[in-house]
Amino acid sequence: MTLWKDRLGEGMAEAVSRYTVSVGFDRALAADDLAGSRAHVKGLGRCGVLAEEEVRVLLATLDRVEEELEDGVFVFMPEDEDVHTAVERRVTEMAGDVGAKLHTGRSRNDQVATDLRLWCRRNLAQLACLVMELQKVLLTRATEAGDAYLPGYTHLQRAQPVLLSHHLLAHGWALARDVDRLVATIERLNVSPLGAGALAGSSLDLDPDFVAEELGFHARFDNSLDAVSDRDFVAEALFDLALLGVHLSRMGEEIVLWSSEEFGFCVLDDAYATGSSMLPQKKNPDVAELARGKTGRLVGHLTGFLVTLKGLPLSYNRDLQEDKEPLFDAVSQVDAGLRAMTGLYATAAWQHERMQVAADGQGGAAVDLAELLVGKGVPFRQAHALVASLVRDSVERQIPLVELVQAHPDLGEEATSLLEPGVAVTRRTTPGGAGPVPFADQLERFTRRMGVDRARLDALAGTEIGLAVKR
Repeated sequence: MTLWKDRLGEGMAEAVSRYTVSVGFDRALAADDLAGSRAHVKGLGRCGVLAEEEVRVLLATLDRVEEELEDGVFVFMPEDEDVHTAVERRVTEMAGDVGAKLHTGRSRNDQVATDLRLWCRRNLAQLACLVMELQKVLLTRATEAGDAYLPGYTHLQRAQPVLLSHHLLAHGWALARDVDRLVATIERLNVSPLGAGALAGSSLDLDPDFVAEELGFHARFDNSLDAVSDRDFVAEALFDLALLGVHLSRMGEEIVLWSSEEFGFCVLDDAYATGSSMLPQKKNPDVAELARGKTGRLVGHLTGFLVTLKGLPLSYNRDLQEDKEPLFDAVSQVDAGLRAMTGLYATAAWQHERMQVAADGQGGAAVDLAELLVGKGVPFRQAHALVASLVRDSVERQIPLVELVQAHPDLGEEATSLLEPGVAVTRRTTPGGAGPVPFADQLERFTRRMGVDRARLDALAGTEIGLAVKR
């Protein structure tokens, strides 16, 4: 039985029901629907629409419904079109005529907009915490890496040696931007739509500011049409998750390369690898591959939802029902990916010797040779050309570069010392660079940045209802 049965004489066609019913996925909003309903009931009591006893009965009934949901005994009925209908039906079954007053002054339009903001607020904050767990692992592994170094790459060609710790924190800084975006999205979405009604508000003496405060929102809506139709926050969340997925994908691609026999830079822990159903020798980086592969799914969710939004007139349209499935799936996939990649990075064994042999190839210090000449007053372009010609000569004549450098009148013994293993990486001294001196400063800056972000998340935990942020 629908909520509009008295307006439309015939029941909903089975085909329409199958096409429009959303309770199969929006039941994920049950806890948020109950939170919103409690605040709404208190607001109705505050403005005198409900008597004190009616408020007490409804709040107690909502508590009983919550217990049924938590215990897994709540029965969703075939006529429950969505989670909001299911909760209201059950409250009415338990509380009778008083239960029928639950929806006074409220529409499912402002109700679902409120529920979804509550859900996003909590789940995006939890994802931000998981991102920080991965950052913490990267910071730990970077600290453990000491003076280990590996080739830095451009175009997937060996370029210059960099500290392994510097490389790991490159991912850490990208993830810091993800945390910043998630927190900023939470701050923007933290506005209550409750009280906007179907689209124009209500003639009842409602107090949306009170309800907003009850739910931990920092403000209430300014425009009722915008309040019920705004899904910018869903699009923003999907973008945040898609870009976070891109960062996880880049990390995954790197692990796929590094764990191959061709690179041999790391060995994955058995618990974070898989085998082959046919080939006994295989140890596969499936976690890293899925981090890479699932990113297409995340980008698809964002693209699809933006297309859904682009042609909608004000205010609410049923098209907006399409906001939940991509959002719920994106959050679920990113949550799982973060947990898996955190474990992978925590347990991977870096092969320092293999990394360093690769980094000590004769081309790794080529720019240092050019910069040595620059220090003697040679224009950089001329210095670049000189060293490039030596490298080409070394490759074509198959003569070690060090011999050519030693024999060159403008280079000689002083320059050959730059080609010694491990020397080039120590010469990166500019701020933010890949050498030991700037890395020591970077380590302090990254640690401070994590402290600031931790405080931002703790502040959210202290001000938002039902937000469980775990350290």
